[in-house]
Amino acid sequence: MPDAADNKEILTPLLKAMHDFEGDHVKALLQNLMGDDAIAHLCFPFNDIVGSTSFYETCYAPLLLAMPDLERRDLIMMSGTTAQGNEWVGCAGHYLGTFIFPWLDIPSTGHITHMRFHEFFRFEHGKIVEIQAIWDIPEVMLQAQAWPLSPSLGWEGFIPGPATQDGLRIVDRFPGQGEASAQHVLDMLTHLVLHPKQGGPEVMQLHKFWHPRMNWYGPSGIGSSRGIAGFRNWHQIPFLNAMPDRGSQDHELDFHFFGEGEYVAVTGWPNMKQTITHGGWLGIAPTGKEISLRSLDFWRMDSGLIRENWVLVDLLDVYQQVGIDVFARLREFNKARNMSSLNYLIGDV
Repeated sequence: MPDAADNKEILTPLLKAMHDFEGDHVKALLQNLMGDDAIAHLCFPFNDIVGSTSFYETCYAPLLLAMPDLERRDLIMMSGTTAQGNEWVGCAGHYLGTFIFPWLDIPSTGHITHMRFHEFFRFEHGKIVEIQAIWDIPEVMLQAQAWPLSPSLGWEGFIPGPATQDGLRIVDRFPGQGEASAQHVLDMLTHLVLHPKQGGPEVMQLHKFWHPRMNWYGPSGIGSSRGIAGFRNWHQIPFLNAMPDRGSQDHELDFHFFGEGEYVAVTGWPNMKQTITHGGWLGIAPTGKEISLRSLDFWRMDSGLIRENWVLVDLLDVYQQVGIDVFARLREFNKARNMSSLNYLIGDV
């Protein structure tokens, strides 16, 4: 019977097929890996999809039409068994291609376009039974100069893979290393929720857990930051000010943490629940409305501290929960743009 480590090898042919994306081959491999009742929990506007055929036709077929030279580039691939006994494989990377046909009402650009992904696959007996995935669709909107909402506080740009360049060769170098890495992250998260209920920012003890040269790679719409000061100013302070009750309802949520080597991952759908108050967040008014957040994260340790953190949050779902139709605003902002195919490029891709 396959174990968590074997699941990487089982998944690898599908990921390789997506590098030179040939639709029929990818579709056949998905059908072989996923049962008819396998569920894919996907970011807004896709949401929940059952079965490989629906998954492919809803997500990949339109993306392949928009970018006929589509390719997938994985930067992180790790596996592990969670405390609940579930076997997961987590992947992070980019889809990219020449954007020649509008996608999700985002106008095409004729240029190379990249979109981050965090995708988690739960295996049972060598088959995928569940997927949890976020695609950074706002990143595509930004590259098309079509983002219709408030600007990011953090930096926006192409997000790199691990500085150590070992994200596809992750192994435990000694027994229990992955578990120790995961425990460090769990301890960090435990300290984060002490503020503001039990004191000021000092109770989070950020310097105990984060490397002074840390990079926090946030989703488009929030942006990225460097160092503890950058993390606090461009993400954490606005986030905590807007939703000081975060972490108070964790008992109602479902988390899946696992570690391998110096890497840690978490998946959960959703894995945060809190209330927008005290000035609002991301341009959202402080309505007092409780929202849930889907966040899929990866961390890399360095010298016993967190050096890099890749974070994707389904921001389009957040806006949807508070009654903001991002795609309606997108169409209004861009209704004078050319929404036809850029035919002059089709013969070259």
